[in-house]
Formats: sequence, C-alpha cells, structure tokens
Amino acid sequence: MSDTLTAVRAARTRLPLRHLRGPVDLDLPLTERLLAAAAEIEEDPGAARLDGRLLATIFYEPSTRTRFSFESAMLRLGGQVMTAENALKASSASKGESLEDTIRIISAYADAIVLRHPEVGAADRAGAVADVPIVNAGDGVGHHPTQALLDLYTIRKELGRLENLRVGLVGDLRHGRTVRSLALLLAMYPGTELTLVSPASLAMRDDVLIELGASGVRYRQVEDLNDVVGELDVLYQTRIQAERFESAADYERYRGVYVVDPALMRRLPEHAILMHPLPRVGEIDGAVDSDPRAAYFRQARNGVPVRMATLHWAMAG
Repeated sequence: MSDTLTAVRAARTRLPLRHLRGPVDLDLPLTERLLAAAAEIEEDPGAARLDGRLLATIFYEPSTRTRFSFESAMLRLGGQVMTAENALKASSASKGESLEDTIRIISAYADAIVLRHPEVGAADRAGAVADVPIVNAGDGVGHHPTQALLDLYTIRKELGRLENLRVGLVGDLRHGRTVRSLALLLAMYPGTELTLVSPASLAMRDDVLIELGASGVRYRQVEDLNDVVGELDVLYQTRIQAERFESAADYERYRGVYVVDPALMRRLPEHAILMHPLPRVGEIDGAVDSDPRAAYFRQARNGVPVRMATLHWAMAG
C-alpha cells in the first residue's frame, strides 16, 4: 500500500466528520476561514491538495453549475470523482432503496459525498448515517450552503466588504433555497439590512424570518422592486421556480413578475452589483449582461475556489 493511501485512510479514521448540511453548520469564524481559504486557492491553485481522495456526487435533481463546479474543484485538488447525475433513475433509488441505505453504501466507496435531493432535510438524514463528510448541494426548498458561501465570496470581491450592506433578495423567496441560506449567512455580519422582495404568497418562510429576528438583523418585506432598487448595494435576483409549483397555471401567475432590464438598472446605484444564482429564465434581460455591475457570471466562476476550499476543509481539516 502506498504511503499516500495509508495516510489518507489514517486521516479518515482520526478526523471527526465535518458535514456541511446547511447554515447551522457555519458560524462566523468557520465562514471567514472558508472564504480566506478560497481566496488563497484562487491566488495559488496548488495551495490545497486532496491527492488520493475520492468524492462521490449524488444528484437526485438536475444541476449544471453546482455539480460541475464541485467535480472541477475535486479534480483541481488532485482527487477523483464518481458521480450519479440522475440518481433518482440511475441508482437503486429506482428500485426503492432508501436514501439512508444509499448513503451507507457509498460511504464505503468514497471519502466524501456531495448530495442534492428534492426533500428538505435530506442532508441531515444522510449525515446521520454517513461514515464520511456530507456536503449539501441543495435539499429541495431547504438550503444550499455552498451557494451562499460563494455568494458571500462574490460580494466581498466585488464590493470589498460584507459588513454594513443593504441587500435586496428578489423573486421566489418561499421556494428559493439559495436566498434562504444567504439570508442566514448575511445575518452574521454587522450592519446587514435585508429587503425581501416577493409577492405575498412567495414570501420568505417563517423559519428564516424567526432566525433573522433572533439575530437582530433589520429586514423588511415589500412587493414592489421599483420602490427599493435605488437603495441597494446588492440586488440578488432569482427565478420563479416552475418545478416547485403544483400546476403550470400557478406558475404562470408569477412568471415575469420581476424582470431586471436596462430601465431598472438605471435606478440601481452605480456602486451596486446585480447577482443571480442561475439559471435565469427571463428575469434578467440579456441586454443587462454588458453592464459592469452584472456580476452573475463572475459569481458562477467563484464556485470553483469556494468549493475547493469547502472540500479541503471537509476531507482534510
């Protein structure tokens, strides 16, 4: 057995499991540590290595940015990847195997698992039975912690700070796991003011609002984006999520309710940035792409160093 493989197996035995299931696993010191590690890795891609490690990516829902950026991150760290990109149909889940049993089995084959699943709490269920770290890549309408981390990383790169920011979260806040996680991470920073822009029936769920209230963050809920866009440092647009509605008719009621176009951008302050977790489906006019404040493609690229830092933390400590 090679010295590298021996060291990997010994480390796996010694280290406590570092799950990243949601914002609950991120306090301010750890968040800052991960953001600093991502910046170091972006400056020097060889700063962190996971030679000899194997990552399993298990996706029960479709993904482009999250899956590819995690797999790119692992390969750039020197590790290897095995993937189930359509786990609902291309794994024993199609035969009725429980998530818990799937995780138990794959824990025997991989050194960490990145999981996307349509059920809220799936990452918690996986973490309860896994022998290796679980990283939540989205659990239904629950949370998406690494997206929130890369959003923080993007904001700091673009604006130079994470304190004293006025952030507008716009769109389907009821079903949007990215904005749910981001709101809770922003709440850790002093001076945060959140403007939650959505139709009343798509407003942020109470579980997040209760945590925001407990943290002392100032927030307001409004329905008209035009009334508040001129006051923001960050405009975080999201799509209305068709797959979360019970019927096409319900979705059509809200499709296109908020569209960022050149006219709206003229009202956004010059120092501000426009973000979007992507994919977009009409809620940002393509004419906006050339605006230097449009940060969403830069935001997507930031997923690689942030996920490199996350995987290194989870697997190597």
